[in-house]
Amino acid sequence: MNVRIATVAKQLPEYVRETKDIIPFVSQWLSGQDDRFRRKVIKIFENAAVDKRYGIMNAEEVFTSTSFEEKNDIYVREVKKLGTSVLQKALKKVDWAANSLDYIITVSCTGIMIPSLDAYIINELHLKQDIVRLPVTEMGCAAGVSGIIYARNFLQANPGKRAAVIAIESPTATFQLDDYSMTNMVSAAIFGDGAACALLSSEEDVEGPKIIGDEMYHFYDATNMMGFKLTNGGLQMVLDPEVPAKIAEHFPNVIHPFLEKYNLKIEDIDHLIFHPGGKKIVQTVEELFGHLGKNIDDTKAVLKEYGNMSSATVLYVLERFMERNPEPGKTGLMLSFGPGFSAQRILLEW
Repeated sequence: MNVRIATVAKQLPEYVRETKDIIPFVSQWLSGQDDRFRRKVIKIFENAAVDKRYGIMNAEEVFTSTSFEEKNDIYVREVKKLGTSVLQKALKKVDWAANSLDYIITVSCTGIMIPSLDAYIINELHLKQDIVRLPVTEMGCAAGVSGIIYARNFLQANPGKRAAVIAIESPTATFQLDDYSMTNMVSAAIFGDGAACALLSSEEDVEGPKIIGDEMYHFYDATNMMGFKLTNGGLQMVLDPEVPAKIAEHFPNVIHPFLEKYNLKIEDIDHLIFHPGGKKIVQTVEELFGHLGKNIDDTKAVLKEYGNMSSATVLYVLERFMERNPEPGKTGLMLSFGPGFSAQRILLEW
């Protein structure tokens, strides 16, 4: 049973600032800290390879001391709007009716809401009442690829069906004003907010890249490397500086055995559709692939234009490839890393 990705759409939040315009807010925020530390943090922002980022809050709100409840209320309000609009945009691109969807997966890790986002979208767009729901809340940056894997599993078992994967993240809602750790500084420098939606189908007449294979890879004894700690101030970022080195160490096991199952080598892959976790992770992946004549220019471009939007980011990269409509027979490898620590992979063929 073939499963194809029919389309990908993105939706950006209302507010946008270039990094150079955010630095004065950072400087003011750190005005009570040591000058050397403040200069170091500003350099982190300037050298993060992120020129611009979008947000569900304006910069003034982000750098105002608000409670976890207030920030989460903003998150809930805005992701409802973003989720509805990005699904509508994706449906319009392929001329599907909202009530033709059979499966809806929503992924987000940057806020808490029960009922989950999918329930509100079902009401707003009058999706069918027997639609199957799957909210994914704790897989971080990997969840965009994870959602597509779950959708493929459902569609492979159910011919002639349709699924939506909606990824929405707002790292700005998790920013900690009273946390002066380097983890908080680095995450503030690289993250931005955004939403994306991928539509998939097991119908015979749907166009789009075919999913040839998918697989998850779990790193042992690495649960402390990435995630969130729930504090009285909200979701506090956990990000080990050794993540790029850990990725490099496991990279051969992540890539080569997976491709070998489909009689492929990395040299056979035409397009690399990677999640831009941050500048150092991008550099690590470039070093691993550069000698093979491969590039991740689209991954770098997404990081530069939007920042790391956690689970949604890899779908922004995928959208760039799909809009260029690669030649039939071309292959693509999707890859993202997330808490656990884990790597999620999808093999595509146009």
